[in-house]
Amino acid sequence: MSATRSRSAGIGPGNVLAMAWRQMRRDLKAGDVRILLAALVLAVLAVTAVGFVTDRAERALTLQANQLLGGDAVVRGDTPIGAEIERAATGLQSTRTVELNTMIGVGSGADARLQLGDLRALGEGFPLRGAFTLVDGSGVERIAGGVPASGTAWLSHAGADALDARIGDDVTVGSSRLRLAGLVVAEPDAALDYFNVAPKLFINLTDLQATGLVQEGSRVRYRLVVAGDPGAVERFVAEAKPALARGQRLETVSDARPEIRSALDRAGRFLGLAALVSVVLAAVAVAMAARRHSERHLSGTAVMRCLGASQATLAGVHIGELVLLGLLASTVGVGIAFVLQWAIGLWLEPVLGMAIPAAGWLPAVQGYGVGLLVLLAFGAPPVLALRRVPALRVLRRDLDPTEPSAWLVALTGLAGLGALLWWKAGSATLGTAMLGGIVATFAVLALLAWGLIVLLRRLRSRLRGSLRYGLANVGRRPATSIAQVASLGLGLMALLLLTFVRTDLLDRWQLQLSANAPNRFIINVQDDQVDAVRAFIAAQGIDAPTLYPMVRGRLVEHNGEPVSGEDYAGTNADADNDDAASEDSQRSRRRADREFNLSMAGELRDDNQVVAGTFWGATTPAAPELSVEQGYAESLGWEIGDTVAFDIAGQRFGATITSLREVDWESFRPNFFVVASPGALDGFPASHITAVSVSPQHPRFTADLVGRFPNLSVIDIDAVLKQVRATADQVSTVVEVVFWFSLLAGLLVLMAAVSASQDERLLEGGVMRTLGGSRRQLRMAQASEFAAIGLLSGVVAAIAASVLAGVVATRVFDLPWEANWGMAAVGAALGMLAALAAGLFATRRVLDAPPSVTLRELQG
Repeated sequence: MSATRSRSAGIGPGNVLAMAWRQMRRDLKAGDVRILLAALVLAVLAVTAVGFVTDRAERALTLQANQLLGGDAVVRGDTPIGAEIERAATGLQSTRTVELNTMIGVGSGADARLQLGDLRALGEGFPLRGAFTLVDGSGVERIAGGVPASGTAWLSHAGADALDARIGDDVTVGSSRLRLAGLVVAEPDAALDYFNVAPKLFINLTDLQATGLVQEGSRVRYRLVVAGDPGAVERFVAEAKPALARGQRLETVSDARPEIRSALDRAGRFLGLAALVSVVLAAVAVAMAARRHSERHLSGTAVMRCLGASQATLAGVHIGELVLLGLLASTVGVGIAFVLQWAIGLWLEPVLGMAIPAAGWLPAVQGYGVGLLVLLAFGAPPVLALRRVPALRVLRRDLDPTEPSAWLVALTGLAGLGALLWWKAGSATLGTAMLGGIVATFAVLALLAWGLIVLLRRLRSRLRGSLRYGLANVGRRPATSIAQVASLGLGLMALLLLTFVRTDLLDRWQLQLSANAPNRFIINVQDDQVDAVRAFIAAQGIDAPTLYPMVRGRLVEHNGEPVSGEDYAGTNADADNDDAASEDSQRSRRRADREFNLSMAGELRDDNQVVAGTFWGATTPAAPELSVEQGYAESLGWEIGDTVAFDIAGQRFGATITSLREVDWESFRPNFFVVASPGALDGFPASHITAVSVSPQHPRFTADLVGRFPNLSVIDIDAVLKQVRATADQVSTVVEVVFWFSLLAGLLVLMAAVSASQDERLLEGGVMRTLGGSRRQLRMAQASEFAAIGLLSGVVAAIAASVLAGVVATRVFDLPWEANWGMAAVGAALGMLAALAAGLFATRRVLDAPPSVTLRELQG
């Protein structure tokens, strides 16, 4: 025996690895590790496939969103773009545009129609992303292949209506006369500039000099548009920012319209949440499968101990097998995920109507990381415990090993898994909410499972028949039952959380983009026109709108001290994030420099929520009060109780800030940063603004309204709504695909989790059949056991998912949330049914195989 132990102690790493390889092959042939392998493959497949699809979807949506700019990044300014910024664009696609306001004429002589418009001279290659949609002389829409040819021009469709222009007409701009070759119905950056209501004339940049409009003192706006590889664009942004001169700014897709930006942001957060759910499901499945794997090796390890194997050798063999199994499963999972995401990409391209870029390599690395980390956290502890299996375990199967150091390994793995969750969340709030929700749910599930076990032990004597046997099984295996309830509950909680958030997200987009969303803004309505304009709109069959007063003023005082934009040049400084601090300071400075649109209101709409202070409501205060949008107040350093003063047409207006509001800027309704109490702005020069929804059945609405009230300006945002709807539809499709894929992967992983503890049930079922138990009795006993476990898991998971969904919806997605207990009840019921179906499917062998075969396999 001593010689055997000496030989065991001298086994080298290479031999240990070879033994681990042989043991893995033997276990695979025997089927002992198939559950663990399947759980690992499914776990890695779920995480990696969601990661691949998410990565490709984010790239595609970003590429699509960049069409709003005409490129990937744009430098805008009222001075020519400097040489340093041009050098930063080396290696990227680039083009230029020049814009200015000028008179646009159509026709000649007495029939000439003139109107102030927006001239845009486009360089070759513009747009670098997206395209113009034109209507030609035959009235057919087409995608433009470039910019207007030299000597020709395009006119915006609304501008053509205003000037009564037709294809082929002569258009006069400055000293040039050009032929109108097309009408623009969609342009790349319309969604960023929809408050420009003037007719837009597009010409070739080479024709600009001949117009004679660019002279000393001309108010010209210059743009440099770039596009290219994301890494190169990021380097350009980093190099160009410090070189920006006064009056210049750099824009990327993050500066898009808030309605579009929020859709993209929320989609990205949802995809991150889906990835988190995949990680949680992976951990649940592997934890249960690893437990079964270690239990199946207890007897074999005890035999090896009898033959003199050292603890180091046993640990090396079993950990080596685990690592090899992890690498094999991760490779298979990543490979299947790659093929699957490729197929999904082919399906999504025609659905989204856009090319989907190839995925990066990072999801594959994450897949391997998840596989190995999950194994370390949940597979290593029971395997490490195998090295302490007593030799007496060969005769006494009730002797189970304990391994104190395994808990250290488990804690290390859990810490790594927690870091991985935090990383994949992409948000500290989402990561914290998920980790906190998992820990709290696990604790509640374990506590309730223990309470259920205690209760069933006391009620066992009062139960009869198959119900008694099935429920007694729950109490007879306390550790297994607690693990089963906790694992099923966590898996169901993750899936239900994803379901709740997905429902809230899609409902939000559908509500925001409903068919009756306002698509016309009417501004410059004078006091004596309010009633007449309201009556005119009502006569068109459109709901009479509310008109909001709008008074323009410039900030001059804060708490009695004179202020200007220069006073905000150094605000929001943050030593840890100089770039963000600089952008915040510039934003604050622009806000303080420009004129404010002030308004008055007695009541707030549902898209304005008071978050601090007290709103005056129906009671008009004696002294003027102000309610300010929360983010605006923070950027300017305003707080409740501060006094601010504005210069309104040479008159001073001062008031106290009494409340802060959170404004839903996605509502497409008139909103204001600063709202005064009723009567506070009476006597100051004011105009009114409103928004209405005009259906396609009223094509003459704008022309008739302006014809009746020539001083009004009507802003048509149909192009914006079309772009927002298109973006939201694409995002919704991606969200749906990722959701259903995550749900499918979750169900497969839950199946693996339920199957992990089937050996004990198979053994007991074989004994019962040997003793004369009928198939019906066995099936009823199994059903009662899984129903009890599934019911408890489903109820707790539904409650936990509802609470966590509220936190995630409000804190991460900025969505209004109300608890949907009806959906929670349905989720709990479906969770119970899923657990019941999975459990019965996993233990079907006890009814199909002869008892002798089952007992021989499990005891032999």
